[in-house]
Amino acid sequence: MRRPTFDLDVLRTFVTGVEFNSFAKAADRLGRSTSAVSAQLKKLEEQIGTPVLAKSGRGLVLTPAGESLLSHARRLLELNDGIFQTLHESQTAGTIRLGLQEDFGEHLLSEILRRFVQTYPMVILEVRIARNAELLALVESAGLDLALTWDTGHMSPYATRLGETQMHWIGARDMPSLTRLADSPLPLIMFDAPCVLRSAATQALDAAKIPWRIALTSPSVASIWAAVAAGLGLTLRTRIGLPSHLAVVSGLPAVPSLGYVLHSSGEDPTPAIRQLAALIKTSLQEHTFGFAVAQ
Repeated sequence: MRRPTFDLDVLRTFVTGVEFNSFAKAADRLGRSTSAVSAQLKKLEEQIGTPVLAKSGRGLVLTPAGESLLSHARRLLELNDGIFQTLHESQTAGTIRLGLQEDFGEHLLSEILRRFVQTYPMVILEVRIARNAELLALVESAGLDLALTWDTGHMSPYATRLGETQMHWIGARDMPSLTRLADSPLPLIMFDAPCVLRSAATQALDAAKIPWRIALTSPSVASIWAAVAAGLGLTLRTRIGLPSHLAVVSGLPAVPSLGYVLHSSGEDPTPAIRQLAALIKTSLQEHTFGFAVAQ
């Protein structure tokens, strides 16, 4: 049996007339004649097989069927209008400025871009790979629309903590044993201060009374991996992007998990920015880096 299909134009006329409490005003608002509106209402009642309006004095009131129809009609129209708005916005050109820590940029960016362009092919993404302090400053000055950073305790006005991942001591697979390294201060390879992972490493070693020294500093994660692979020392990072020729080192003080936060530059982001934020959260949930995602 073929199911009848509501005419959304007719439903819009019905809803507009009820909201204006006048179908003459609805006709004027919708750019139709009053006779055309009457014909639409007659068509609607014939389709559902019962009156939706009843006379009450000099006016009209909703019947029980009309009350039920009004609720459903509003939802149908909201859904219809929302679909058209989304499709229109997806074809609207614009630019979104996204900031990422280097750890996230290398392993999440290509997947996020691929998914985002499927919905918003006309939107240009400007991506900046930088450290926490720079990303936070750009968000607060509206130089970025979104930024994914480590949780350093500094929360911007519109920030969401997405989850956390474990930090690990990392060294070369063929590095000397920790017993041999214990003869001298433990060589560390780190970012320049301030750095949340550097602080976590030195605090953990100090608490365990293990002497340490900074053997090398670098502004890039790739350079840190290279220095560790060369046997210059250990580093403290997460498993994100951990090269296969490096390994997690046991026998050193335990370190806490490290949270990650998504910052927005405004309270009311555009649909495209909201979609990008959702894709970032989804990508983090799908990767297996030991993430614990906030609920």
